[in-house]
Amino acid sequence: MSTIESDDKVVDLGVQLDDAIDDMTEAARAYTFDGDRSTSDHRSGDPLRRSLVLGDDDPRDEALHEHIQTEDTLWQGNFFDVNRLQVELPDGRNAVRDVVRHPGAVAIVALTDDGRICLVRQYRTALGRVTVEIPAGKLDPGEDPLECAHRELEEETGMRAERMAFLTTIATAVGFCDELIHLYMATGLSFSVSDPDADEFINVDLVPLPELIDAVLDGRIEDVKTVTGALICDSVAHRLQPENDD
Repeated sequence: MSTIESDDKVVDLGVQLDDAIDDMTEAARAYTFDGDRSTSDHRSGDPLRRSLVLGDDDPRDEALHEHIQTEDTLWQGNFFDVNRLQVELPDGRNAVRDVVRHPGAVAIVALTDDGRICLVRQYRTALGRVTVEIPAGKLDPGEDPLECAHRELEEETGMRAERMAFLTTIATAVGFCDELIHLYMATGLSFSVSDPDADEFINVDLVPLPELIDAVLDGRIEDVKTVTGALICDSVAHRLQPENDD
């Protein structure tokens, strides 16, 4: 461990640390507007009873837009960056937004002919434990999501799919990240050979789909892509059931 040899260096490091803390505090204050709200007198729009209108399809949505003034990369990682944006708010004030820029990913609901879903068990360092998830992986630059879904399924599980159908796209953390995950359903599965990345260590389970759905509804599955995939499967299964004539 290196040592600090002079009082000047101690003072210099202390000033740098104080400046960094002040900078983070200022960014957080601008982002959340905690504290003094004396200059902020706007209110949310009044509730409307209406049919569903998607984002940016309502003419009023234009008045909600923030306008990016500058964007700088604070940190550059292996496959995502953290950028700081200076934005102008709808009322003309300025604010800071820290945003994770992510290349996007795919996730696969892989169903066997006998009604089992393919799940991967993997240690997640961020949570400090093993999680149970549907197979998934990030997109390579310019990669087609459908091709990525086939590739990731085989790499992580050794499964090949005769059919791959698009289900939906989910935004995983809209408050601070632009990651989009494209969900697919894979059927007509056959086993080949898995080929995970060098830093991926995975076990694979084939679990009855109703058991996964029960675990999701009981709150025992937290992973957002797995929760979404399971609930879509459950919804589709119910819609395909014939209605009783009684």
